[in-house]
Amino acid sequence: MSERQPRALVACEFSGRVRDALTRVGFHAVSCDLLPSETEGEHVLGDVCELLDLGWDLLIAHPPYIDLAVSGARYFAAKIADGRQGRAVDFVRTLLAAPIRFKALKGPTSVISTQIRKPDQTVQPWMFGHGERRYIHFWLENLPKLQPTHIVCERDPAALYMAPNSGPERWKSLCRTHQGIADAMADQWGRYVIDQLAGRHCANE
Repeated sequence: MSERQPRALVACEFSGRVRDALTRVGFHAVSCDLLPSETEGEHVLGDVCELLDLGWDLLIAHPPYIDLAVSGARYFAAKIADGRQGRAVDFVRTLLAAPIRFKALKGPTSVISTQIRKPDQTVQPWMFGHGERRYIHFWLENLPKLQPTHIVCERDPAALYMAPNSGPERWKSLCRTHQGIADAMADQWGRYVIDQLAGRHCANE
């Protein structure tokens, strides 16, 4: 009997980059966000919490960080007082507790490290073919750490943060996963999950 196609849910993604990269390596990959997808591909417009228990093999999540990132610490008092930060932390807890065997949650330096747990890995875009310098943290479950794919020696220190006055679409640019990282997720995590599922399938026959 032929093996079934592995299934991946990409939470809080509107760019489609991770979804499309996983599709390329053989997944039935679905993205979900409150915004429509910027590229063609299977996408659910709505609350990802309603999809978490639908039998996925892999979850890659990019929860909104506006109420969590330490870069906005000057606003924390107000966000704690009105409950925004608490709701954001609870959403992260829900994603991490999803009944999915292989999970990765991506985010910047944030209160997740103090209120939930420290990240399992920290990478930079310049490790994956991009010149930017930006700390990207991963919280992992049953997945290996990503290995660098293309070290960029000419790094741009000015690209650590985008200027606050860089326009109303600034937050979208910061949220999009770098293509090199998306490709690494698919090539390394995606293929790892496929191999693990194939081994489990054989062991159960």
